[in-house]
Amino acid sequence: MTPPVRPEPPRRPAGPGARHRVVVLALDGLLPFELGIPQRIFGKARGADGRRLYDIVTCSVRPPGPVETDADFAVLVANGPEALATADTVVVPASHELGPVYEDGVLTPELAAALAHIRPGTRLVSICTGGYILAAAGFLDGRPATTHWYHAEHFQRLFPQVRVDADVLFVDDGDILTSAGVAAGIDLCLHLVRRDHGTAVANDVARRTVVPPHRDGGQAQYIQRPVPQPQSAGTTAARAWALARLHEPIQLRDMARQESLSVRTFTRRFREEVGVSPGQWLTRQRVERARHLLESTDLSIDQIAHDAGFGTAQSMRQHLQGALGVTPTAYRRTFRSGGTASASPHRQP
Repeated sequence: MTPPVRPEPPRRPAGPGARHRVVVLALDGLLPFELGIPQRIFGKARGADGRRLYDIVTCSVRPPGPVETDADFAVLVANGPEALATADTVVVPASHELGPVYEDGVLTPELAAALAHIRPGTRLVSICTGGYILAAAGFLDGRPATTHWYHAEHFQRLFPQVRVDADVLFVDDGDILTSAGVAAGIDLCLHLVRRDHGTAVANDVARRTVVPPHRDGGQAQYIQRPVPQPQSAGTTAARAWALARLHEPIQLRDMARQESLSVRTFTRRFREEVGVSPGQWLTRQRVERARHLLESTDLSIDQIAHDAGFGTAQSMRQHLQGALGVTPTAYRRTFRSGGTASASPHRQP
């Protein structure tokens, strides 16, 4: 199905103090927890001067009024679908009452009319089964996406034109982003804050929300499987050991030695616990260390490459380009000046 034709109403004034507007679409059968994620994460994002970085607005597909939830209460939504026309980012949380969207992959007339208010170029975000809405509207055709692992096979059967990845916590495809189930919406919203304003702002939001700024692995680690035999050792100590010496060369055998395990056993257990290989995890930690130093210090690129464990500026440049789509110099210029990085589409497990 092709995306609905979107009218182009006048844009909101974009003066120097204009904030990025996030509009959250509340559907009947919504999960209150997921509805609150954008308000909590984007609402806590502050600039260096303490100003709010986002406006968050909630709207319904109908005129203002109550919207039923999956709990024993309704929420009173003060805005109708016209609010979608004012959005810079639209977030579609999950609903347990998707009806023909879930059963047949088609939008209801009411929902199609609401989505038609969205302006071209608006960033689209779904949380959990909210991805069904984007897929039914045709926005995900030919694109990578994810949803709750429990629904992933059904989602793929219903929308064969979507490239479903059931293992990751979220997929960033540039102007369209989709998250896995429930709490993965927090991971995705934090990622957007990090993408828009850098790691320092995102980490501050994470601290205020009392959640990790980045979770290792993907949702594959949460899928119910036969219970394995109890194991006498994990990999927590090895990860702590590695984080304390990212600036040094770290070999896989050195990490395995911290747990008194063979390399083969350590690698298997690491993947079972974290969801990625030790090498992938180590590279990700070094990228995050480099981002932090680029944002918060005046150290030279060569010194940051050394302190983050990349060894050379060229190696760091290649890793940041692959992970973020920008060079270290461009990343520093953007986030030290309070702008927004232009990261290329990529997946973040």
